[in-house]
Amino acid sequence: MQENVIDKIYIDGEFVTPHGTELADLFNPATGKVIGQVRLADEVDTEAAIAAAKRALPAWSATSKEERIDALRRLQAAVAARRNEILESLLLEYGAPVRNSYMVDSTVSAFADMITTLEAFDFTRQIGRASVEMVPVGVAGLITPWNSDPFFISDKLATALAAGCTVVIKPSELSATQTQAITQALHEAGLPRGVFNIVTGRGDVVGSAITRHEDVAKISFTGSTAVGRIIFREAAETLKSLTLELGGKSPSIILDDADLEEAVTGALMAGFANSSQACVAGTRILVPESRLDEILAIATAKMADFPAGDPRDPATAIGPMVSEQQWERVQSYIRRGVEEGARIVAGGPGRPEGLADGYFVRPTLFADVTNDMTIAREEIFGPVLSILTYRDEDDAVEIANDTDYGLHAYVFSSDAARAHRIASRLEAGRVAINGGYEPLSPFGGFKQSGIGREYGTFGLESFLEPRSVMA
Repeated sequence: MQENVIDKIYIDGEFVTPHGTELADLFNPATGKVIGQVRLADEVDTEAAIAAAKRALPAWSATSKEERIDALRRLQAAVAARRNEILESLLLEYGAPVRNSYMVDSTVSAFADMITTLEAFDFTRQIGRASVEMVPVGVAGLITPWNSDPFFISDKLATALAAGCTVVIKPSELSATQTQAITQALHEAGLPRGVFNIVTGRGDVVGSAITRHEDVAKISFTGSTAVGRIIFREAAETLKSLTLELGGKSPSIILDDADLEEAVTGALMAGFANSSQACVAGTRILVPESRLDEILAIATAKMADFPAGDPRDPATAIGPMVSEQQWERVQSYIRRGVEEGARIVAGGPGRPEGLADGYFVRPTLFADVTNDMTIAREEIFGPVLSILTYRDEDDAVEIANDTDYGLHAYVFSSDAARAHRIASRLEAGRVAINGGYEPLSPFGGFKQSGIGREYGTFGLESFLEPRSVMA
């Protein structure tokens, strides 16, 4: 094992040794080998971080829009300066393919997007005789996942700071190397002490201490629906404001008028995005019965364009799963799919040929899937896609909406009006038509995909409370 122990957290503008003493192993998922350890924070550290954020709140909440924009620009520049280091941490600890370097670009652009939003935002509005002031909600607890650690930290931080909140961030303990890289960058921006604090620890220790603390007014969490339910319950005691971005089982609807080559490519890209370790992954591909054979032939051939392999190889499209536990989870779903009668047309159980080490999964495509099968109902969080058939538009919409989730959806069609008509009927927080994307649009889900919205104006307002002053 390499002698690499991450033994610092970030509180009140300083790197400090945690009070907590537990050490957790860190892995390179491409090899399965331990690459270091992280010393985990505990409740004492969490209390100190919250206290620092509380002390910093009066001054930071009183800053002007211009001062906050200046701080965001400094953060953006500091993160951009450490781009290579952040990318290296993603390759090493998460196994993100090098072709996914956009993950670092998104980390930088999170600050740029919030600067754009803040520049156009009006914190005071006149409604009749009332002057409505949008004021910071208070100290915010930001709890981030392991599947794009630097981006989630940067995006949530940029939004909270733009609103005038101070923050305590709890990143995943699986992402400590990435957290270390992004924290060093953020520190170099020179923000006031206590404005942001970053405390790596377990969810049931540090996370729970944040969600239960009376001095934390807001929680923004990205992660699983199961953990979201726990946070919802814990935050209820103090009636915290909540933004929960949770799981998904996103449909990709290929309409019968679509260019099938382009549509199938787009659907596979949506399904395998971020090695399918993404809440927005389009893992249910809905296709017209009348064109099933054509689509299966195209999809089976195109699977070769999405090889799993060494994250540092530019040809690799799908990296390893983040952990052995996640690898086992994905394997169990592949087995379950076969047991329930689905047909494997590409991939299957086990590791890809030539990849005996690491947490690699064979990119798998199932056919003969019905929407009541486990692989069509539950979020797998791995490269396992299901093809389902529909009879007509109404049937496609019914199948797409027949899920506990409602985070994202995709529609592929050569008829823009028809695609928009379908999109307007989907129970999803975002719908991408033929790969469309807008980073400033609100992001969040219907049903068990969460509560509230992130990004842009909607995300900013989730960290604000309106105060009406009536003369």
